[in-house]
Order: sequence, then C-alpha cells, then structure tokens
Amino acid sequence: MQTPDLKGFRFQLRHSTTAISSALPAALLALLLLATGTAQAQFRTLPENAKRATVGTQQYSLPYIDIGGKQLKLAPGGLIYDENNRTIVHAALPPGADVAVVPDMNGDIGRIYILTPAEQAKFGQK
Repeated sequence: MQTPDLKGFRFQLRHSTTAISSALPAALLALLLLATGTAQAQFRTLPENAKRATVGTQQYSLPYIDIGGKQLKLAPGGLIYDENNRTIVHAALPPGADVAVVPDMNGDIGRIYILTPAEQAKFGQK
C-alpha cells in the first residue's frame, strides 16, 4: 500500500477564518430580521364579518359547539384559535370565553377566535 504524497499540501486556516468573519455580519443581520418578523407575526387581525359571542357551558360532541346558548355546527376544517393565535381542539374551548365567530359560506362556523382583553375592548367600541 502506498502512502499518499502530501508534499505541497498546505491547510489554509487563514482563508477559512476570513470567510467565517466576513459571513458573520450577514448571518447576524438575517437572525435580526427573522426575530423581527416573528415579533410582528404575533399581532392578529380579526375578520370584518366576525361576530362576538360567548361560549356556553354545554358540551356537545364534535362538530357541535354551544355558542351563546345555541347549538351551532363547526364546519369541516373549521379552526379554533386561542388568545395566542394557536389552534386548539374543540374540547379545549373554555366555557364562558368571549369569542369572535366567523361563519363560512354554508352558515356553519368556519373559525372561532378566543378574544384577548384588548380585542374584547375593540369589539366593545364597534
């Protein structure tokens, strides 16, 4: 077995550190822009056709939900958002919560938003 001839081989450490130091400002800028984008994504805009309601205490099996004392149907693919704009399941909807209900084109509930205190105040102004 022959040993490889390493004559003339030089590891250029100086060039790799230069490349890393030149890419560092760009990486920091990208990280800053990413962090700014996620901070702005936390604000949500409720649809204009949303109606304010209160979740009832009666628990129905899916797809039915007690909203304002009425048994309403959650549309196929209907979503429920909590105060932090995360989707939650039907059983996690807290009784007595103030919500914004958005109907779909068939009259079923397309989306439900659990309102934050600031959104509750905004709905009170309308």
